[in-house]
Amino acid sequence: MKADSSSVLGSRSRPRQHHGGGLGTPDWPAFSSHPLSALSLLSSQENYRSEESEEFGPVFIHEPGDVIFPLDSDEKKVMMHCEARGNPPPTYSWYINGTALDAEADYRYSFIDGNLIITNASEITDNGRYQCKAENSFGNVLGREALLQFAYLGAFSGKTRGGVSVREGQGVVLMCTPPPHSPEIIYSWVINEFPSFVAEDSRRFISQDTGNLYISKVQPSDVGSYICLVRNTVTNARVLSPPTPLTLKTDGVMGEYEPKIEVHFPTSVLAAKGLTVRLECFALGNVDFIFPLFFPHSPVPTITWRKINGNIPKKARLRKSQAVLEIPNIQLEDSGTYECKAENPRGGTAFKGHLQVYTVPQWVRMINDTQMDSGEKLQWECKAMGRPRPTYHWLRNGLPLTSQGRMEIGNGELTIHRVQQTDSGMYQCVAGNKYGSINSNAELKILALAPVFVHNPVRVIATLGKDILLECKPKASPKPRITWKRGDRRIQQSRRIMLLRNNTLRIVNSSRADEGNYVCRAENELGSAEMTAVLWVKEAMRVELSPIRVEVTVGESVVLSCKAAHDTSLDVAFQWFFNQRPINFQQDGNHFEYIQTQSSTVDLMIRSILLKHAGKYGCRAQTSADSVFTESELLVRGPPGPPGVVIVEEITDTTATLSWTRGLDNHSPISTYNIQARSPFSLGWQTVQTDPDPVTGDMESAMAVELNPWVEYEFRVVASNAIGTGDPSAPSRGVRSKEAVPKVAPSNVSGGNGRRHELVISWEPISEEFQNGEGFGYIVAFRANGTRGWKERMVTSADSTTYKYRDETFPPLTPFEVKVGVYNNKGDGPFSKEVIIRSAEGEPREAPSDVKAYSFSSSEIRVTWKPPNPGPGTPRGYEGNSLYLITVKAFNSIGEGPATAAVTVNTRRAPPAQPPTNLMWIQEGNNVTLNWDPVKAKDNESDVIGYMDYDWIRDPFHQESSTEKLTMKEREECAELRVLLKQEGKGHNQVTRTINPSTMLSLPEGGTYIIEVRALSEGGEGAVSSQLPGEATVPTSCSWREPPVLCSLVPSDCLLALALPIPQGPRPAKGG
Repeated sequence: MKADSSSVLGSRSRPRQHHGGGLGTPDWPAFSSHPLSALSLLSSQENYRSEESEEFGPVFIHEPGDVIFPLDSDEKKVMMHCEARGNPPPTYSWYINGTALDAEADYRYSFIDGNLIITNASEITDNGRYQCKAENSFGNVLGREALLQFAYLGAFSGKTRGGVSVREGQGVVLMCTPPPHSPEIIYSWVINEFPSFVAEDSRRFISQDTGNLYISKVQPSDVGSYICLVRNTVTNARVLSPPTPLTLKTDGVMGEYEPKIEVHFPTSVLAAKGLTVRLECFALGNVDFIFPLFFPHSPVPTITWRKINGNIPKKARLRKSQAVLEIPNIQLEDSGTYECKAENPRGGTAFKGHLQVYTVPQWVRMINDTQMDSGEKLQWECKAMGRPRPTYHWLRNGLPLTSQGRMEIGNGELTIHRVQQTDSGMYQCVAGNKYGSINSNAELKILALAPVFVHNPVRVIATLGKDILLECKPKASPKPRITWKRGDRRIQQSRRIMLLRNNTLRIVNSSRADEGNYVCRAENELGSAEMTAVLWVKEAMRVELSPIRVEVTVGESVVLSCKAAHDTSLDVAFQWFFNQRPINFQQDGNHFEYIQTQSSTVDLMIRSILLKHAGKYGCRAQTSADSVFTESELLVRGPPGPPGVVIVEEITDTTATLSWTRGLDNHSPISTYNIQARSPFSLGWQTVQTDPDPVTGDMESAMAVELNPWVEYEFRVVASNAIGTGDPSAPSRGVRSKEAVPKVAPSNVSGGNGRRHELVISWEPISEEFQNGEGFGYIVAFRANGTRGWKERMVTSADSTTYKYRDETFPPLTPFEVKVGVYNNKGDGPFSKEVIIRSAEGEPREAPSDVKAYSFSSSEIRVTWKPPNPGPGTPRGYEGNSLYLITVKAFNSIGEGPATAAVTVNTRRAPPAQPPTNLMWIQEGNNVTLNWDPVKAKDNESDVIGYMDYDWIRDPFHQESSTEKLTMKEREECAELRVLLKQEGKGHNQVTRTINPSTMLSLPEGGTYIIEVRALSEGGEGAVSSQLPGEATVPTSCSWREPPVLCSLVPSDCLLALALPIPQGPRPAKGG
């Protein structure tokens, strides 16, 4: 379609969404007026209106799809969806097989919002192809055809089926003869009773094309009653056929015969692109022996496949013992002739069929909504691809079009000469082949409108000396005739004033004399209209931006000033730019500030400048007459940018030669480079020594020295200048330094311990960083002190820390000179300093002598002896009034010596189990007087010979301390005393012995005390005293706690508090 550029309402097209013959939502641009500029006069025509107010023909949003409806559905209703947009809203009608449906004549049909509902649908009357038509005042369109099918599965005939009798080894076909059904069904076979299904293998095959069961060679195990089971793929309904008995004849065994193909695919197979194709091939045949070389698997026929003049697609799969060739997602290149071949030792047979792949049409080019002036020429072309090649036909408002008069149709093209108002409507291009069709829909609008100007008059302000364009674009159809005049005189064209082809009036090199009124007149056969443009010519504006070029350092600030000189009758507006992009002062407010100093002057403050702020800063000043733009350059000095790629040119065991490319110096010369390295053993990046040192800014290579051998390194380079240090370069690739002899000797060489006759040598292992190569190990050298020759032993594990040498000849604690060295594949490294290490000591050789033992208490025995390990001991934890045998051994770190002869001893009776009772106390200053009732021993207990009073400063941090149970208030009141007590785990304690049931204790000021009273007998100490009955009424700073008595005494008004609980004493230990 071609549109005249001078047409005010020229031809315009808009795309519509198309799919599978369906239609989508149009994407029409919103109608909006053109803004006026200082240089042109625009007619501001609303060539398109907003979609809310625009009227347009129907556009499909949803079209019906194919439906398969189960006949046994409880719903009994079929719904087909159809929805379209349009203004005015469209109405709908439906067609079945090209015939309109009448909802009034047949109550079963109802239309709801474009949807079709069929009640009590019948496969007899309602099966077919349906189309939806949407219509409004602009025309109508037909939707895609949707197929309505009904899913059902009938019953097998109840007639009894005759039996089949064959010889053993003979092939047989059992017919299924399925009942009426729709759509496809799946076949399977049952033998004797459900659910004993027939298993498919190389001898048995169930065709999904015919439903029959094929047995290539019958065996006695096949005898039985066979039932065909079919299942509907939509409803999943299943039905069983009457049984077919299979028996064996008794008149002999079937002879051998060559294969016979009983089931095969058609000679011509049509398949839609993208689907899965199944080709079946199965043969009957029999032999009584096997040729293992050529037919190793079975005496039944072997099936093979090939593609004539080509290869079977790699995606193809063989199923059911190769009886089925399955090709998924079939494509055009999969077309061709396929052959299946059945063979056995008696012969072979083959079948060929041609597979042809078809495609439904798909759009290559579609038509779009178009509006035109009457009298113009319309050319539409639609193009689709498909196999077979699609054919085309055209519809207008649902009716077919033919070539006649002004209309030409051919090969997907529609041409209408000199379009008229009657040509308006909804057009459809339909492309189809035998496998489907698709629609492309578009609306044609032919406009008929007298000229009209939306804005009239218009005011135009131009700049002195510049060219002026006065546009005249009325809304009109057909295309109007345009004339210009100034005042009452028609404008005559000249070299300075000329009328352009689009009816725009151009004035070259404007002057003050050009000011005035200009009138554009537009007229067509439907009417005429005029538009007046009032033109003013103003002096050109001048803009000054300062400074033009400025250099600053990172972190500093600068102000740019922009001043405009312009006609004072015009307002001026300013805008700042950075590198041609407008500055967003809200987003970049931390660095940029817009400052209006005067009506014609603005400043740009750039603060806390960064390197990224370097560039061109522009100021644009604009009036309604003209616009002026000028720029200033800002240079930012800062630390250098990162150097370029770092390359390791050469590496040795301790050096690496590096090269790099210079980075940006950011307007300050680079003074030095710093070379850094990173290895698995370093904590991040570390500066390395270089040659030369320092590396000056004019260099682009250097050598890193004093590296460790056999270590993987990465390198990077950092540049510095007078401003600071820049970002590092990207790391180099990892490289490993060469191997070298180890240079670090083991440290902390020591030894000792071990077993008798052993020399144990230990050392700190060498880190992998200093092993300098593969094959790293240790050399352990030692010699008896005072001798000359060294013994050396190799320790091959780099992680080893100990070596043990055993020699039965040297005595315990023999001194040795020891040193430990290192080695790797490159050679031996240094030894450590020599140290003296003694061999292991021996265990005691003799027993202690003169062992004596006697009872010390009911739970303790005192034992004495003479060296080798002098000194008496007191074993504890024995039972009272018991007899024990005692032996004594000497021991050291090596082991135990021999035991002494046994001695006997009898422990004393146990101390009293009854603790002191009725404990009373009196406080006078720092003195506390205690009284209690005497303790009487029982017959099996030792007699009381006195009492012991224990008092000790309480340790508030001890695990068993009850101080932790104090309230927060009590902790605050007693905190000074408790903190002072036993921070080192020690405290003051005092023991008082008395034969009387009373005593007086003198306590120093400040402290928390625990006081216990126990009976004392020859069997030891008795149970601890019990708690004083009731609570004391004396004011206290610390409440009573367990166990057994707490007393806090502070140097103020804080009084002594006592609590006397009865603890559970420990059970005596049993020992020997």
